[in-house]
Amino acid sequence: MEFIKLVFDFILHIDVHLGQIILDYGTLTYAILFGIIFIETGFVFVPFLPGDSLLFAAGAFAALGSLNLYLTIGLMIVAAILGDTVNYWIGHFFGQKLVDNPKVPINKEHIEETQKFFEKYGGKTIILARFVPIVRTFAPFVAGIGKMHYTQFLSYNVIGGLAWVLVATLAGFFFGNIPFVKENFSLVVLGIVFVSIVPMIVPLVKKWIKK
Repeated sequence: MEFIKLVFDFILHIDVHLGQIILDYGTLTYAILFGIIFIETGFVFVPFLPGDSLLFAAGAFAALGSLNLYLTIGLMIVAAILGDTVNYWIGHFFGQKLVDNPKVPINKEHIEETQKFFEKYGGKTIILARFVPIVRTFAPFVAGIGKMHYTQFLSYNVIGGLAWVLVATLAGFFFGNIPFVKENFSLVVLGIVFVSIVPMIVPLVKKWIKK
């Protein structure tokens, strides 16, 4: 519980925390950013790590000259693609056993929501899921369980990884240092999270209305 609180605080005040990381670790910040994005996309057990907000904040710091924009984007794209690839193969070889094991902390509701995405969008889910927290982490895992052909998965993975990192990072680069955004960074982060989860909320609202 304490760990989740720390993660939530990190996400809400990611501008402050990332600034401190840059001051404390210098060029090692790139490795830290790479690790967070890789873990968030690569391991189905940690879907709550920051993704969109971290890329947005990294873009904002790149605009200030604290990070190199091209190096940041390049490394984050590689991290995102590698993460999804690892997640796919974990799902491919061990997915169903992990889901069926009551001792493994995988939320079955998240699996079901991701499966609904696949039913609606097919293989394009891998691309669209990049912009939806939680589903982003579970999509490659479910694709592996469903034995999606790897070459098909890889093409969606690359397109999705490129689009996600470019959109989120460049949004931070161009808009992250606008005075209003800087002064209300936590609200902006919450707005990013809210917009990202809209695709998950809408079906639930429709279901509730029908009931």
